[in-house]
Amino acid sequence: MLDRLQSVEDRYEKLNQLLMDPDIISDSKKLREYSKEQSDLQETVEAYREYKEVREQISDTKSMLEEKLDAEMREMAKEELSELEEREEELIARLKILLVPKDPNDDKNVIMEIRGAAGGDEAALFASDLYRMYSRFAEMQGWKTEVMEANATGTGGYKEIIFMINGKGAYSKLKFENGAHRVQRVPETESGGRIHTSTATVAVLPEAEEVEVEIHEKDIRVDTFASSGPGGQSVNTTMSAVRLTHLPTNTVVSCQDEKSQIKNKEKAMKVLRARVYDKFQQEAQAEYDQNRKLAVGTGDRSERIRTYNFPQNRVTDHRIGLTIQKLDQILEGKLDEVVDALIVEDQSSRLQAAED
Repeated sequence: MLDRLQSVEDRYEKLNQLLMDPDIISDSKKLREYSKEQSDLQETVEAYREYKEVREQISDTKSMLEEKLDAEMREMAKEELSELEEREEELIARLKILLVPKDPNDDKNVIMEIRGAAGGDEAALFASDLYRMYSRFAEMQGWKTEVMEANATGTGGYKEIIFMINGKGAYSKLKFENGAHRVQRVPETESGGRIHTSTATVAVLPEAEEVEVEIHEKDIRVDTFASSGPGGQSVNTTMSAVRLTHLPTNTVVSCQDEKSQIKNKEKAMKVLRARVYDKFQQEAQAEYDQNRKLAVGTGDRSERIRTYNFPQNRVTDHRIGLTIQKLDQILEGKLDEVVDALIVEDQSSRLQAAED
């Protein structure tokens, strides 16, 4: 492990030199590439340097204890040594996690797709609740949200809503939201007070750059049509809505949220690029899963991952057996407790996989 950490620090120093090189500064592509690599290594290097400093302090303190000291000084040195050794253990555990290969998508923006599934209008209302929950969470993180496409119902829900969340590290925190979310509650339309169970599905796609997934114009069929509102009524007499079909993968994206056809096409292209990129990622994940299944996966989107029980104010994440009696707070966007638990479980699982 120490050899790997030294290699990381050496590379970090090399990047420092490269980023001062006039030839690199004048090359925007290399400058961006090296700056990102350096940024990715920084946390590991800082932890490693602190580890080396703590090791040196431990050595000095042990040497001090070998000298003739009065009782008070000896007691102080022993206490300091105990604290330093505790910090050393913490740093070793942290460095092991930092050395586990990072998901290359972690720093990316995300495109989230929420769809009402089983349960009719109640499922659509739950999809709306989930959209609000993720929007509030994004706001608390200092991220920005932008609706790409929305198919609303007359009751205030969403059959489908697609939106982008812009913010560093958005994918790292939201990637485990993939899957089927189940709600148990008494619908407002239910006169008998019976609890109904409905579901909505969530897909989290990392935003794909043009260089990551090459989509040729000749492979896209573009259809335009008049946009419509809830119930299918026409809300725009111009042909501003756009439907893109990526012929090689048969991936279809529609966008009618903007009044401008050009803006709708731009939004649709972002979603299309993310879906095609995700398709390739899913295929690679399926191949990986044949060899090793991690405790928290992002592959199977049909999996029921979480239940929101209104009568008991309870949220349960079935993958890690986490139950929290704070449904009201979670729906207000206070997702940190759930998100952090999923990240810790994933890190532990990846660390175990790396050590096997």
